[in-house]
Amino acid sequence: MKVRSSLKSLKKRHAACQVVRRRGRVYVINKKDPRFKARQG
Repeated sequence: MKVRSSLKSLKKRHAACQVVRRRGRVYVINKKDPRFKARQG
């Protein structure tokens, strides 16, 4: 999992990437290709 200050560019890396909010943090998740996971902050 990558930790980034901005997730806007990471969402465009793969078509299946989704930005979700969990417990006050912003995550990029990808069920088809889990190596694209990221967290903000």
